[in-house]
Amino acid sequence: MKRPWSLIVAAAVVALEGLVALGLGGFVAVESLVGKPDDVTSAIAEAVFGVLVGAGLLWVAWGGLYKKERWGRAPGVLAQIFVLPVAWTLMQSGQARLGIPLIVVALAGLAALLAPPTTHALYGDES
Repeated sequence: MKRPWSLIVAAAVVALEGLVALGLGGFVAVESLVGKPDDVTSAIAEAVFGVLVGAGLLWVAWGGLYKKERWGRAPGVLAQIFVLPVAWTLMQSGQARLGIPLIVVALAGLAALLAPPTTHALYGDES
């Protein structure tokens, strides 16, 4: 059975989020090394966290969702649920230009992950 469009969209959304997290983690790491952070330990922890989250999301996107492994759906859905409060916080702090796209991406990811074609591709007749 080939991959449905919803599963491809879900994998793409999770991969995009993974790339952003990886990029932000790398950015914080570089800034921590070349700049003068107020708290080096916190800066390093944030950088490591960003890189690990990014790598994890890329693994979920490619190794889980794109390869039609059913285990990929749960962390994909969880990631979208975590993104929504972050986006809302951005909206509340006057960063609507970041919050609105983040909400749109998270809702698109949830819709794609929970779409019936995705469910059928991941779980087959067991659903």
